[in-house]
Amino acid sequence: MRRKLLTFLPALALAALGLMPTAQAQEAAYPNKPIRLIVPVPPGGAADGMARLVADHLQAKWGQPVLVDNKPGAASAVGLGLLAKAPADGYTIGMGNIAANAINPALQPANFPFHPVKDFAPISMIGVTPLILVVNAEKVPARTVPEFIAFLKANPGKIAYGSSGTGSSLHIGMELFLQKTGTSMLHVPYKGSAPMMTDLLGGQVLAAMDAATTSWPQVQAGKLRALGVAGPERAFFAPELPLLRDMVSGFDVKPWHGLMAPAGTPPAIVNKISEEVQSFLRTPAAMAKLQAMGVIRVGNSASEFQTFMGNEFELYKKIIQDAGIKAE
Repeated sequence: MRRKLLTFLPALALAALGLMPTAQAQEAAYPNKPIRLIVPVPPGGAADGMARLVADHLQAKWGQPVLVDNKPGAASAVGLGLLAKAPADGYTIGMGNIAANAINPALQPANFPFHPVKDFAPISMIGVTPLILVVNAEKVPARTVPEFIAFLKANPGKIAYGSSGTGSSLHIGMELFLQKTGTSMLHVPYKGSAPMMTDLLGGQVLAAMDAATTSWPQVQAGKLRALGVAGPERAFFAPELPLLRDMVSGFDVKPWHGLMAPAGTPPAIVNKISEEVQSFLRTPAAMAKLQAMGVIRVGNSASEFQTFMGNEFELYKKIIQDAGIKAE
């Protein structure tokens, strides 16, 4: 028996060693078949546009179809749930975002179908859609952030602000602003940005932390006044608008969208996709197309995105806990 075992062990070792070149060869040959890119929102809009922009580039670069598969529902949880359970081989990737990978899991942890960080292998953050702190131009006298803070402190709890719904990035963004400035306002949640904007223009609510794509045209029309922008850098469409984080210590809210794979996807494949995406996003053509969607490009590395996602989840858990926000 001992002789047979000694004879068998070298053969087993050789077989194990033989598997290594096979796995390495598969990763080196990636991709050699179509790739599915799950987008957890409906067609149209910035997130879908970012996904299709990246998909078109990867398809042209690698000569393999990159098929965009829109799977909306439950504030992106449906699509991201499918991604989390997909085979971890690099042939199913998807677009994550601040809602499904940070805010909503922090808001309702017991009911979420996946872990927002541990169940994914981040590839690269594509971009952020900046938020703007806006006020009704007729009813709010403040023209700067310090003036607005003074206005709120002179009227504690008397001013109402609107959001697109409880737990939305517009709601969380304003709550963090209030926490960091020691001020208070009444929150009025709406079922979407459109009805909120109608009441903001009409003066039923006087302020909002709103998406630039919807609020900036109203600023240009003189109906709203923009006080600052929430994002990683000054907005390309309004470089004169100051960054909120430069005026409010600890404030940093930015709706983000990024490419990710299921947890367990081979690092060599994750890094191959990430490096290609980063290279593409650095091109002037990619930046111009993202700006046309109202997006500030990012294009970070897989490891940077991993750290970012972990920090984001912890940030929103704290904001939600401190503000006592409950899921509707």
